[in-house]
Amino acid sequence: MIIEWFDTHMRAVSICIAIWLCWTALPSATHAADPITVREILDEPSRFHLRQVILQGTVRNVQPLDPYTLPAGTTCYGAYLFYLEDETASINVASFGRCGLPTVKDPDVEDGTRIELHATVQAPSHGGYYLSFQGVAVAGEREGVIQAVADRITPLLE
Repeated sequence: MIIEWFDTHMRAVSICIAIWLCWTALPSATHAADPITVREILDEPSRFHLRQVILQGTVRNVQPLDPYTLPAGTTCYGAYLFYLEDETASINVASFGRCGLPTVKDPDVEDGTRIELHATVQAPSHGGYYLSFQGVAVAGEREGVIQAVADRITPLLE
């Protein structure tokens, strides 16, 4: 009887500790990452390859793109390129648009707008695809394409 009470008590204590650990870890898990600078990416592009980053800066040189076709045959619409400029440097940013649904859509940003950008970095020699003025292109081993692919764009209020 004492052993059963002890086992039950220890299970309850273990569950309480597990709940407490989850509860105390929650704020740090949901805390958003701090923005990094463009210079950090340009200085060490391989460190950031295929990693999500948060950048803040000013939109420059917005260029809407013609519809393009993916290697699988799907056509994408509403894509655009721009540069994001912060106090350290600027980086090419691609927004791939919508694929499969023919739509006419203006870019989500305008020249001079300050934004927070959640993006995935694609670094040189990644051998993957990147968005260019000619549509989707394959990066070669020696090609120095560093591009941030927009996941979410949020205007910053001054």
